[in-house]
Amino acid sequence: MTTTDLPQHPAPQPAQHPALQVALIGYGGAGRIFHAPLISGVPGLQLNAIVSSQHAAVLADWPGVRSLASASAALADPAIDLVVIATPNASHFELAQSALNAGKHVVVDKPCTVTLAETDTLLALAKVRGKVLTVFQNRRFDSDFLALQQVIESGALGRLVQVDSHFDRYRPTVPVRWREQNMPGAGLWLDLGAHLVDQALMLFGLPDEVSLDLAALRDGALVNDWFHAVLRYTTRHGGLRVVLHASTLVAELGPRWAVHGTRGSFTKFGLDTQEDALKTGERPQLDDAQGWGVDVEPGAVLSFETIAGVAAPLSMRRAAPNPAGNYLRYYAQLRDHLWGLAPEPAVTPAQVRAVMQVLSLGEQSAATGQFVALRS
Repeated sequence: MTTTDLPQHPAPQPAQHPALQVALIGYGGAGRIFHAPLISGVPGLQLNAIVSSQHAAVLADWPGVRSLASASAALADPAIDLVVIATPNASHFELAQSALNAGKHVVVDKPCTVTLAETDTLLALAKVRGKVLTVFQNRRFDSDFLALQQVIESGALGRLVQVDSHFDRYRPTVPVRWREQNMPGAGLWLDLGAHLVDQALMLFGLPDEVSLDLAALRDGALVNDWFHAVLRYTTRHGGLRVVLHASTLVAELGPRWAVHGTRGSFTKFGLDTQEDALKTGERPQLDDAQGWGVDVEPGAVLSFETIAGVAAPLSMRRAAPNPAGNYLRYYAQLRDHLWGLAPEPAVTPAQVRAVMQVLSLGEQSAATGQFVALRS
C-alpha cells in the first residue's frame, strides 16, 4: 500500500469510539516539535500525559496535559492506551518493551531501535501481547515524496535507472546534543538515513545489495555526519540504483530529488514545509488543514515525447503534481486501525523490520567497505 492509497475515514463520533488516551515519553525536539502538536491535532486522540524533566515547559505549552516525571507512572496508568516514545535512540528498546508488557500500543520515533535483533524482539513481543508496535515515519507524508509517487506511477519517466535522494544541510558547528555524542544510536545514518531508507523501500521494496560509506567531517565531530548509500536492485526494477545521501556541510543545496528514467527526469529542490511550520509553533488540525503542507516550489518533470511526423523526440518540461503533505495522516490512520476501521497502521510490522534490516546492512557495509547482500 502506498501513502496515496491510505484510506480516508471521517472521524467517527466519540460515542461510538472513545478517544484514545496517549502518553508521550520525551519532550526534546521530536516530542515537542512533532509528536505533541500532531497527536493533539487528530480528533479521537487525547494527549493525556507527557513524561519529561522539563516540567515547566510542558505546562507552559500544554496546560491541559499532565506532566509526569517518570515513564513508569505513565505505563502504570490503566487509562493510557497508546505510548509514544520520543527519547534518545538507545533507550527505545527498553521503553518499548516495558510499554508492551504494560499492555500499551506503542509508537517509536525512528529508528525503531539501534539493532535489528532488538527490533525483532519487540515485534515478537507485540505479536504475543496483541498490541501495535509501529514507527513514526512522517516523511512518507512529505509533499515532494507524494508528488514523486504520482510521477513514477504515471509512467512519465519510463523505466527508472537512477534515483538520487539527498537530505543535506549546512550545520558546521557540532551542537551539544545526544545525537552528536559517541554513543549507541547516534549519528546521521540512524537519524536522516532512517527517513531516506523508508522512502526508498516504499517506492521500490527491499534492494538486493546495500553499500554505505560513513564519515565524520565537521571539526569536532564524534560520530558520522555524512553518509552515502547505494541500494542495488539487480534482479528487479531493471538494475535500478538508488543513492541516499546526507551531509551537514552543504552550504549551497542541490536537488532534494533527482530521478532519472528512460523517458525523462524528475527534479525537486527544497524540503517539505511542515517541519519549519511546526518549529514556529503552528498546530495543524486534521479536520481543518487547508493550506497545510502545500509546497510553494513544486518539482518539475522533463520528459521526452515521440510525436508522429517528427524525426526526433521532443523534450517537454512541466510542473510535477503538487499534493499537500500532511503528517497528521500518520496518526489518523493509527487511530483508525486501533478503532478497527483500517486494516493496518501506516507503518506495518514488516515495514518496521525492513527499514531496520537495511540500516543494519548499511552498518555492516561501512565496516567492511563492501556491498552487503540482503538475506531474508
